Amino acid sequence: MRTISKLFGQSPIVPLQAHMDKVTQCVEKVKQMFEALRQGDQAAVEKLAEETSALEYEADQIKHDIQSHLPKRLFMAIDRSRILDILAVQDNIADKAENIGVLMTLKAMTLPDWLAGDFNTFLNKNIEAFEGARGIINQLDELLETGFGGGEAERVLRMVEEVAHTEHEVDVIQRQMLKSLFANEEGLSTGDFFLWTKLFKQVGDLSNLAERLANRVRRTLELKK
Repeated sequence: MRTISKLFGQSPIVPLQAHMDKVTQCVEKVKQMFEALRQGDQAAVEKLAEETSALEYEADQIKHDIQSHLPKRLFMAIDRSRILDILAVQDNIADKAENIGVLMTLKAMTLPDWLAGDFNTFLNKNIEAFEGARGIINQLDELLETGFGGGEAERVLRMVEEVAHTEHEVDVIQRQMLKSLFANEEGLSTGDFFLWTKLFKQVGDLSNLAERLANRVRRTLELKK
């Protein structure tokens, strides 16, 4: 396996993409955990949560390796502070995935029928926003080759706008789910009501962080103009 120091020898972008690959594995576990919840398989939820935590730890190790090997004075196409800023947002996404797993293992939960449809759309939209941000990170090496300009830059800016639009769609769905939650709170235990409000927030933060990550790249592009 290539070390981070060797990856930096190729490009300042490749280590970020290596970290994003591990973050992606964390987010994929989130979808799997909710599928297990839908099927009423709490044992699978517990196992997937443990796997998510292990992946988050691996992402942390990559992050620390990047921080340790990132050149401090050597000229790079992207400022060191920008790389660290993007890395921090990616790391926050992995943290959110782990937090979701922790919440889902506090007690055995069920997904109410009146919530299932909206929540599935909500979850998929959050993952869509994340995938959009991931796609932007995967385009950074192409941006590097084109000097952060031209058609490739315009394409990435369109991708940033798409992530922002998806995040807005998430907000709309989340508000509707909260209304439904309060309308049906009498049918929920205090613990379930509390956990669902927390899960709405933590899952919704995946798209918030995706938009933040996309905007970090947008600002980098603006500085290169």
